[in-house]
Amino acid sequence: MKPFFRIRLVKRSIISLMQIIGLIIFILYICVPLSFRFMPAFQRHLVFLPYLRWPVGVDFGDPSSEGLNGARNLYLETDSDVKVGVWHVLPESLIGAKFETPEDALGAGNPIVLYLHGNSGSRAGSHRIELYKILQALNYHVITMDYRGYADSTLTYMSEDGAVADATAVYDYVKKHSKDSMIVVWGHSLGTGVASRTVRQLCDDKRSPNRLILESPFNNLRDEIRNHPLSYIFRPIPAFDWFFTDPLVANNLAFDSDKHIARIDCPILILHAQDDAVIPIILAKKLYEEALNSRPAGWPPVQFIEFHQDFGYAHKYICRAPELPSIIHEYIDSGLDSRKSGSQLIA
Repeated sequence: MKPFFRIRLVKRSIISLMQIIGLIIFILYICVPLSFRFMPAFQRHLVFLPYLRWPVGVDFGDPSSEGLNGARNLYLETDSDVKVGVWHVLPESLIGAKFETPEDALGAGNPIVLYLHGNSGSRAGSHRIELYKILQALNYHVITMDYRGYADSTLTYMSEDGAVADATAVYDYVKKHSKDSMIVVWGHSLGTGVASRTVRQLCDDKRSPNRLILESPFNNLRDEIRNHPLSYIFRPIPAFDWFFTDPLVANNLAFDSDKHIARIDCPILILHAQDDAVIPIILAKKLYEEALNSRPAGWPPVQFIEFHQDFGYAHKYICRAPELPSIIHEYIDSGLDSRKSGSQLIA
């Protein structure tokens, strides 16, 4: 090849590369921010991530196919034209027991954990099933659900109001059949935002659960977006908040857990790993401090337990902590009358 043609080829390659880079920059710093600001549906999908349907091929009607013994599937109507898929996992001691109706098992006296999962996936997520099995072995019921828009629940408009309506309706179902059984609401990740507002509203209505557990929580979604790893590339944008956090309230995506926790009058347990890159532990500590400072002194305690980064539990795997069963057993089954609020490091 003659030098002249070689030079022309190199120039074309450089121009093509610059065009590709320019297109990437245009999409990242023009299209994405504008879409997030002016397209509420785009924002909702990025917050909830319902299209990330992992694992695939789940037979929700048969929880045993996912390794869950003593579990059944049901659907509950939570709103007009909305039904959500629910699994009820029995405590180990009740597997095989005979009841007149499946709901009667909820009133047998075992604690009931209503689990509210985070964004993406479904109630069949592997780390979620790991937790169900731990709770089942502790002899607790597990009621786990998929919000509208997820899995086999009704595919419809998703919002904070919608997720809270779904969680509240499932809680009411549990409460109706629980008799005097203890009810614990457990939220993980985005589910902590759902749990905080749901429980706050239940407390306002004088029908609060017995316990609240917040695993890997944030203080509010605005701070979570500012600190999320995927937002780092957008930080140089001068109007970052105008594009990415200001629209959250208007689009029904505020998830202001730090405001709701001030009104929650049941005991609260916060669990977080130091190496959580998705929701930095500093946001959980902000939520904890807000609870300490805003709740009346005579209210039940708030416990904060952090797990050292050397364990590698990150965002999803606190369920693998050997200490977790004893922590949960003590929190749920032991009396809290004499316990004070406090923070603990598992190292």
